[in-house]
Amino acid sequence: MVFLSGQIKSIDDLPENDFRRSIPRFQGEMFQKNIELVKAIEDMAKAKSVSSSQLALAWIMSKGIIPIPGTKRRRYLEQNIAATAIELTRTDLSQLESIVPLGTDTGAPYDEFSMGLID
Repeated sequence: MVFLSGQIKSIDDLPENDFRRSIPRFQGEMFQKNIELVKAIEDMAKAKSVSSSQLALAWIMSKGIIPIPGTKRRRYLEQNIAATAIELTRTDLSQLESIVPLGTDTGAPYDEFSMGLID
């Protein structure tokens, strides 16, 4: 949920030695495309008075999936728990599905070498 946190707006927001700089979804055109997707989700989250991360968690849970988000801070844990109370209407779900339709290419999650290690 790094992108959805809104903390990354440019590749320069990542430290020079950050492994994500080598990940395809954080590079070039794919990075810009993902930033645009995040902006649309941020706009929808603001309209619902929730965070983008909370909206994403509610979306995942609406599909019957139980997410296991990690966090290092109590306030994020509390935000994650609050996401369970977010009710998404059919209109909300349609809007989210139109922002990121199933099958949308957001870039590979790992570089080519790392992808080769996945079985």
